[in-house]
Amino acid sequence: MNKNFYTLVITLVISFQAIGQFSQKDRDSINRLSNEDHQLMMEKLGIEELRPGPSGNPEAPNAANSDESKASPYTSLPDPLVFDNGSTVESAEDWEKRKAEIKEHFDREIYGRVPENVPEVTWEVISTKDTIIGEYPAIQKNLLGHVDNSAYPEITVEIELSLTTPAKAKQPVPVIMELGWNWPSHIPRPEQKGEPWQEQLLEKGWGYAVLIPTSFQADNGAGLREGIIGLVNKGQPREVDDWGALRAWAWGASRALDYFETDPAVDENRVGIEGLSRYGKAAIVTFAYDPRFAIGFIGSSGAGGTKILRREYGEQVENLASSAEYHWFVPNFIKYAGPLTPNDLPVDAHQLIAMAAPRPVFISSGDPEVEGKWIDAKGMFLGGVHAAPVYELLEKDGMGTTEYPLEHEALLDGQIAFREHRGGHTVVPNWPYFIEFASKYLATEED
Repeated sequence: MNKNFYTLVITLVISFQAIGQFSQKDRDSINRLSNEDHQLMMEKLGIEELRPGPSGNPEAPNAANSDESKASPYTSLPDPLVFDNGSTVESAEDWEKRKAEIKEHFDREIYGRVPENVPEVTWEVISTKDTIIGEYPAIQKNLLGHVDNSAYPEITVEIELSLTTPAKAKQPVPVIMELGWNWPSHIPRPEQKGEPWQEQLLEKGWGYAVLIPTSFQADNGAGLREGIIGLVNKGQPREVDDWGALRAWAWGASRALDYFETDPAVDENRVGIEGLSRYGKAAIVTFAYDPRFAIGFIGSSGAGGTKILRREYGEQVENLASSAEYHWFVPNFIKYAGPLTPNDLPVDAHQLIAMAAPRPVFISSGDPEVEGKWIDAKGMFLGGVHAAPVYELLEKDGMGTTEYPLEHEALLDGQIAFREHRGGHTVVPNWPYFIEFASKYLATEED
């Protein structure tokens, strides 16, 4: 089997957090309950059969397409600057109205709606300590966000968050928040060459935070009747336009930002969001929906993130709508792998990026020969390209080109940055480039 496929699979399997945390019996139960809930959603939608998604194994008979000449059979993309009634967006005021239309489509058809009755979160600082990160003195706080479950005490939800800031800071600092994994203690973390990203930020005089999305919403369909989604639904199944895990994780990220607004160590106007893979998807959803985040660092988000969904290259909508991944999305999304196709979607990834305009965003990818082609680096690049007209309407530079960059070239001049690094399924090699990019927007004269 292709070694690049193995590299991708190993990285993705680790990210599931299933290794060492669930027994085989537990995993079998999770798969069974996910399949049952997935089938229930299909019944609610009146769908009897779905198209199977392609395989990520390039040696398989049904391998995903990796031939660029076959990648774009679609003839057009939904125009972010054309209203649903066909009229044209002419101004920033028009764009706000058009953005509301686009948001409604994403709510109903892809990510789901955040319910109006989501309970409040109360933050508790569990511990504070002076520490040394590398050679940098820092203050580290561990926090828990307690979600009010008085309406349904059977489900308890708590949000795990840590915050680290420079000990010698004389004023509130920028903070980059990573959507991260609660790594099992007995499994070694992957080795990282060079200075860790946390130390790079502290060296800059900035802080960092790590939010654990699975602390408040499980990464499987079996968990949809628990966590924040289950709490709001009082343990009942979702309706067809209810939110999925990506939107729930984004909700949690926004609640973390609520806390940062109260912490005197943090400049709440200079908080960024970063994530990789499924958390890259969650990061761009967070960034698009919450205008308080100042900058986004979106790592290998692929399909369901910044990749154009209409592209027939790598992972497809059929994979996303399967019982393994459907929980990330609104149940309505399943129908695009059944009676409908990706070409029937009213929106695509470029419009999700455009919802964040004019704020700066860095789209990161690994080398397709190392990371594998499942993620579709060019598809993510094109998401940025086709979001650019909105940035330009708002008098900001977009990507600056429509041509895929030369190998490992960094596109950092516009508000939409892109770089394919030399590594695999990681953002590590792009941290220095992101910090260089972010410095243009987050640094002040006092820094």
